[in-house]
This record gives sequence, C-alpha cells and structure tokens, in this order.
Amino acid sequence: MTDAEASDAPEVLQPGELAGVPDGFQRLWTPHRMAYIQAGADAMRADCPFCAAPRKSDADGLIVRRGKSCYVLLNLFPYNSGHMLVCPYRHVATYDLATVEETREMAELTQTAMRVLRSVSRCDGFNIGMNQGAVAGAGVDEHLHQHIVPRWASDANFFPIIARTKALPQLLGDVRETISRAWPV
Repeated sequence: MTDAEASDAPEVLQPGELAGVPDGFQRLWTPHRMAYIQAGADAMRADCPFCAAPRKSDADGLIVRRGKSCYVLLNLFPYNSGHMLVCPYRHVATYDLATVEETREMAELTQTAMRVLRSVSRCDGFNIGMNQGAVAGAGVDEHLHQHIVPRWASDANFFPIIARTKALPQLLGDVRETISRAWPV
C-alpha cells in the first residue's frame, strides 16, 4: 500500500475506542424525555398528566394560572420557550364535550396568556390549536387541551429541519416563574 492509499483508507477502530470519537452527529441530550418515552400511552391513560398536574404544587405541575374550571400550564415537551397549554380540570376528551363555562374560560385564559407572553418574551406571533384525538396528533388524546406556542421571526432556522432538533434557551422553571409573575391579578 502506498502512502497515498494509506491516507485515503478509513481509520479502523477497535472495540472500546468509540466513546468520544468525533463523528457526523451532533447530540442534544434530553434525559427528561425518557420518562415520557418509558411511560408510554398506557401509563398516560392510567394517570392522565392533565388530571395529575392540578394535584401538584404550581411549580411541580408547571402551572402558571389556576382558574375556576380551567388552568394554564407549561408544556413539559415544548416546541418553543413559553409553550403553554390551557386545560379544563374535568377529564373530557374533545371540545364539543366541554361546557360553555369551560370553553369561555379557555378562551379568556388563552387571550391572557397571549398578552402575558407578548409582554415577557416579546414574541412576534402565536400558533394556537387543539389536536382532537390520537389520529389528529394529540399526544394526550383523552384530555382536552389547547396549545399556545409563541413564535419569533427568528425562531425558524436549519436546526429543526436538518437536525430534527429544537434548541430551547430557557429552563421550564424559569419560564413558569416569569409568566406567573407577569400574569394579571
């Protein structure tokens, strides 16, 4: 083998030499997602996260505001910093099964959440929506919840498209504290 051929040959690694070897992958460690993955859909049906959250302290449940029939909490697996959910306390699957009181308070809490997010994060817009049923993309399909996702003109970049990774610049506890403090009385 000539020197030129040797320099073009791929490096052969031995077992045990792989850890820490640079490769083409960038890794974003998200160990908090393991609880979600390991629990699976059956565990969420057995102990609905949206029924469990109000039984916890606001900090532990990521709750931003408690209303009479609905409450607002941060999404544990957010698309963007400040991604909130508005949920009725009552375990009801779809919007058409919600009471007039629940839909009214969901709308009011959504409007207030938008105002608060705009003031504390200076976002440029929002994605607001509900996925009704598993076939429509609901991760928790048996408990109604509305997403409020703040958006910035600069929040779309190559990361989610190329690397299927979303960088979140703030910790959930810090976001919850900021939003809770800014929520009007």
